[in-house]
Amino acid sequence: MTAGFDMTELQERAEEVSGLLKLLSHRNRLLIACELRDGEASVGALEAAIGAAQPNLSRDLARMREEGLLAARRQGKSVFYRLADDRLARVIDALCAAFGPKAAQPKKRTRK
Repeated sequence: MTAGFDMTELQERAEEVSGLLKLLSHRNRLLIACELRDGEASVGALEAAIGAAQPNLSRDLARMREEGLLAARRQGKSVFYRLADDRLARVIDALCAAFGPKAAQPKKRTRK
């Protein structure tokens, strides 16, 4: 798995990666990242798409924005969010490939 990588560099980055995975380990934040993978969305659209209550959604959006994962823009009374870190998009792509509806299901082992 780490072929071609310097273990010292991996160890230095492990804290950063661990922090990102901890942030995404919350259902709403993971769904927010998935929903924003294809482009920006308003808070109302995110609320409808992931089924989160607005106060919880706002808290999660603020946390992700503080971590530099999301960017926001205001248009009138609406706020639109988008992914601000391309690494997050790549992580979401990998998760979708591994767990999405078209992902290959692991073969069940049978005892002989």
